[in-house]
Amino acid sequence: MNVQDILAELVSIPDLPGHSNAAMSTCVQKHLTNAGANFKVLPGPEGDRENIFATLGPADEAGYILSGHMDVVPVAGQNWTSDPFTLTTREERLYGRGTTDMKGFLACMLATAYAVDCDALKRPLHLAFSYDEEIGCRGVGHMIARLPELCTPPLGCVIGEPSDMTPVLSHKGKQAITLTFSGQSAHSSNPDAGVNAIYPAAEVALFVRDLNKKMERDGPFDQRFSPAHSTVVAGVVHGGIALNIIPDSCAIDIECRAVPGQDPALLIEEVIAFARRCVDEDKAIAVDQQLLGKYPALPPPTNKELTQLMEKLTHRSAISAVSYGTEAGLFDAAGVPSIICGPGSITRAHKPDEYIEKSELKDCCDVLRALAN
Repeated sequence: MNVQDILAELVSIPDLPGHSNAAMSTCVQKHLTNAGANFKVLPGPEGDRENIFATLGPADEAGYILSGHMDVVPVAGQNWTSDPFTLTTREERLYGRGTTDMKGFLACMLATAYAVDCDALKRPLHLAFSYDEEIGCRGVGHMIARLPELCTPPLGCVIGEPSDMTPVLSHKGKQAITLTFSGQSAHSSNPDAGVNAIYPAAEVALFVRDLNKKMERDGPFDQRFSPAHSTVVAGVVHGGIALNIIPDSCAIDIECRAVPGQDPALLIEEVIAFARRCVDEDKAIAVDQQLLGKYPALPPPTNKELTQLMEKLTHRSAISAVSYGTEAGLFDAAGVPSIICGPGSITRAHKPDEYIEKSELKDCCDVLRALAN
């Protein structure tokens, strides 16, 4: 089946993270069934989301995994020149939400399933479809935990995030949390009658700013990345309902991205510890924490076999690192050698008028078929 036709079908499904992915899962299952692939549907603990793991070829041999997430980021507030959920062709570009991140790769995975002769394969090609990647890689871990029952220990995994079909060897790790401060409301004409929840959140934001400056100054440094140090930022703050009411609640979202060798959880713990000190100093304030998402860094490979193979198939030299994160760190942490390589550019991801080029889809399909054979 034509890869563009598959992509058009995938783009038409607004599979947003944090919600049921039944429509997308059904679509993927239909194509896998029509292609003759063996697959398992793996329900997640949420009850309305599921991963899918398919195998082409002999399941009792060691092979490679192709991995991609089914969800896409929202389009709310973005100014698109065409319907983001209708694949639109303009010259050699295909526009739509997820064309690059990363339904283009999913379409190439499914097109490969149609194209290969499973009976002729000497080793399997596994296709892993995950959910809720865009909100912290929440779904894929449940699938990775079941890999021992799904396949023979794999030779490696290719995560098809957009990299211009250039193999990428490493990325930073990430952890993100929400801290919610609770105080007491009062009329703003008498501030002392209430407890302002915004103030400790503001102190935490300044602490995060200073912690980031400290890492910028002192490291540790890894020059493969830009920036070469770990980062921590306060990204979203919600507090108060009216200017004349002392706010009794304020939430702040904080994200850390850490270079390999530095645990983002430990940096987040520094922020949490500071927040608790703020609470201890003001007995009327309470703080609650919620994990938004996390994934480990993808460290540089110790075994060059997968790197050399992907360089050969793509005719591109691998680049050492990117600062964005992927599910590759989770596969690697589970003992599966992993690399990033997918069609399209990360510079187009999450933006209005996201697109992928027809030639990029063709190049990706060529590489995946070569990997299968």
